[in-house]
Amino acid sequence: MVVLGLNTVFSTMEVALVRDGEILCDRREDMPRGQERRLPGLVAELCAEAGVTLAELTRIGVVAGPGSFTGLRIGVAYARGLALVTGARAIGITSLEAAVPAGLEGPALGCLQAQRRPPEQTWWVQGISEGEGIADVIEVPLTELLPMLTGFHAPVFMDGHEALGPLAAKLDLRPMRPSAITAALKASLFEPAKHLPAPVYARAPDAALPGPKN
Repeated sequence: MVVLGLNTVFSTMEVALVRDGEILCDRREDMPRGQERRLPGLVAELCAEAGVTLAELTRIGVVAGPGSFTGLRIGVAYARGLALVTGARAIGITSLEAAVPAGLEGPALGCLQAQRRPPEQTWWVQGISEGEGIADVIEVPLTELLPMLTGFHAPVFMDGHEALGPLAAKLDLRPMRPSAITAALKASLFEPAKHLPAPVYARAPDAALPGPKN
């Protein structure tokens, strides 16, 4: 099985190729803007480096968010389009799932910082078991996150942990680093029907369509 991993959710764009669980190669470029123009070329370069053609792809694992609204839409749209052309299955991997290493056994918690400025700090949170999300991603403020983590003994993949204060020293904290490699590795294992390539926003839109007039 040849799997392409994509991560365009943050300012660093990542692509990776995995064959039967073995990492063939990966590329990353710091690109806050212009990812939609660069992504096809970067994938082509990666395939050439690995000696793989797009026709050989079996699955495409795309980090689907939460994260940058524009970035996640670029990745998901490209994954869907490439799937239509190649016949590969596109698999959506949440940013939290993509931060928990493939092969990690047991439960874990992913906490990705959303709002960074105090006192409005919030985190996107998802429970993980055997590397796969067991609940929808939710956004919680620090006032709710603190009691959620109190007494928590499983690994916590988190950024912005400084806000936890003394509680941080009592937790098994690990880096929150979603990656295209992890997305590719998990895409080969996840059930496609349970991981559709759809954007994960985890927050209501700032604007809404007008309702019907009275």
